[in-house]
Amino acid sequence: MMEMKHQRVFVAGHRGMVGSAIVRRLQALGYTNILTASRDELNLLDQAEVHAWFAEHKPEQVYIAAAKVGGIHANNTYPAEFIYENLLIEANLINAAHTADVQKLLFLGSSCIYPKFADQPMREDALLTGILEPTNEPYAIAKIAGIKLCESYNRQYGRDYRSVMPTNLYGPNDNFHPENSHVIPALLRRFHEAVKAADEEVVIWGSGKPMREFLHVDDMASASVYVMELDGETYAANTEPMLSHINVGTGVDCTIRELAETVAKVTGFEGQLVFDSSKPDGTPRKLMDVSRLKALGWEASVGLEEGLSQAYQWFLENSDAIRG
Repeated sequence: MMEMKHQRVFVAGHRGMVGSAIVRRLQALGYTNILTASRDELNLLDQAEVHAWFAEHKPEQVYIAAAKVGGIHANNTYPAEFIYENLLIEANLINAAHTADVQKLLFLGSSCIYPKFADQPMREDALLTGILEPTNEPYAIAKIAGIKLCESYNRQYGRDYRSVMPTNLYGPNDNFHPENSHVIPALLRRFHEAVKAADEEVVIWGSGKPMREFLHVDDMASASVYVMELDGETYAANTEPMLSHINVGTGVDCTIRELAETVAKVTGFEGQLVFDSSKPDGTPRKLMDVSRLKALGWEASVGLEEGLSQAYQWFLENSDAIRG
């Protein structure tokens, strides 16, 4: 374990919500040689540039937290970019890691890899058993490909490339854009602006009935490093060569209505909640089965209201710098 903490660790996507949380977690655990590269320094869509960067900096561990992400609106509007850019990012990074003889890598995916009507809670073995949710199918296909890239390099070359699939994430450094953000930052911003404008109501997309599970990004970072640090025997004993990914979540969900009510409480909004059923709901329920990760010794620790309060505080402290 101590040896790992002195290795050169590359966190791809370190400025994003998940990547920045992983960097914070690594620093808190005493990792002393964390490598990062901004978009200006490294274009992850350029294969030659990525390979050259790996050859120069020689990382010994890689966390792939870089991705093009967004909510229902963004996924519906830019499906080509979502599949193309995410395929390129993960393919370039995983292949460059292998070429540079990096033995340990962690790929971060998404719960949207599972079929739209998967049994709940969703187990890892639900992968590739049904039709995906149409609104984010391109993104999901890219993430499934990332899992299979890792597994293929493991099978053919004996690499130790692991994958973790988080549920819906939120927290510091989230995207609070009014159109392209996920549900929690979108709601936090909308309720915040409603309070400022003294609005009497807030309109929320969909019926409010879908069930969602939410994980604070600091918990995700904790789980990511925990999985990366597991010894090979323990990891192999709890996974399979062609079913190697691990779900990361709380194992608890709530309705979008309940989420909106909690956001209203956190932001101090006292008006009426109006649900626009003409807007898409997305998947009816998305709850992760986290028994595999629990058996490995990790559980989430940040409750939803506590986490929402932290996220809102971060938004208030950084609202001047948030675009859109």
